[in-house]
Amino acid sequence: MTTSALVPQSAPRARGRDGDYSRLLRRISDAGLLQRRPRYYAIRLGLVAAAFVASWAAFVLVGDSWWTLLVAVFMAVVGAQVALVMHDVAHRQVFRLRRPTEIVGRVVGNAGIGLAYGWWQDKHTRHHANPNHEELDPDVAPDILVWSQRQARASRGLPRLLGRAQAYLFFPLLMLEGLNLHLAGARALRDRSVKHRALEGALLFGHVIGYLAALFAVLPADKALAFIAVHQALFGLYMGCIFAPNHKGMPTLTGDDRPDFLRRQVLTSRNVRGGRLTDFALGGLNYQIEHHLFPSMPTPNLRHAQVIVRDYCAEIGVPYHETGLIASYREALRHLHHVGAPLRATR
Repeated sequence: MTTSALVPQSAPRARGRDGDYSRLLRRISDAGLLQRRPRYYAIRLGLVAAAFVASWAAFVLVGDSWWTLLVAVFMAVVGAQVALVMHDVAHRQVFRLRRPTEIVGRVVGNAGIGLAYGWWQDKHTRHHANPNHEELDPDVAPDILVWSQRQARASRGLPRLLGRAQAYLFFPLLMLEGLNLHLAGARALRDRSVKHRALEGALLFGHVIGYLAALFAVLPADKALAFIAVHQALFGLYMGCIFAPNHKGMPTLTGDDRPDFLRRQVLTSRNVRGGRLTDFALGGLNYQIEHHLFPSMPTPNLRHAQVIVRDYCAEIGVPYHETGLIASYREALRHLHHVGAPLRATR
């Protein structure tokens, strides 16, 4: 989609657009919403750490029983909550300084759930800079799935085959996302641009060895393999369900299409309506527009920022998209089905 299709024709030119974000930032700052929330994060990190320890304690207590698969379900949910904590840490919502941020990020990510912090932070930073830009956002780079009809027409092999029915395959494929995240982080260790590769690798492979050793020490091979399948499949599914509503099905950019910062973030993002349960399940990322506009804003402040941002977007004529959770998945699947149309036409 071109910039002209994304930005209202009545929008001011470049200088005025930059001023739009400055005025919004001033309103948000005046409301005190950029201030740290140390008590919130102390409680949240403590609860998530307690749940993580409890999941492994439950695994040991249940022991050699098929009931252990229920522990795998619980552990998958806890693992996704740990990943959400890593997300907030990486955005410096928790600590101001780089060193404690990186230490906690690697302990929580690499050692805790086997998700490489350095690789993920680099990837996620590039996503925030250019959300839904087909050449610049790694989250919409063609892989197993394609995200635009242009990508679909250029696809070959497995993506071309799956692209015909990718809307129907989306949620089943998410069950492989956990494995994909683990492998992508390990592959990134070959890249010399990754900082502290030795430390990242030691923590990452230490997690894998400890995880497998614990499973096969407590469970026989059949139950251990079943535990791994359930745990990793549901972890990937939950992670995908957290991140899919954020941008999938929203306008994409190509080439030199780069609206100003405010419009680039708002027009490519989707908010998800809901109460406290939705906030918990999605880790506050249901306020995706506000998160993209103010990445270092503490999660509990996003709900309050939404009122200001939504009203301001209406004031300056910028479309602000918000929908329910089920509707957000429906929009994403509808988009995936539309993207696959050129492939279905070639049969």
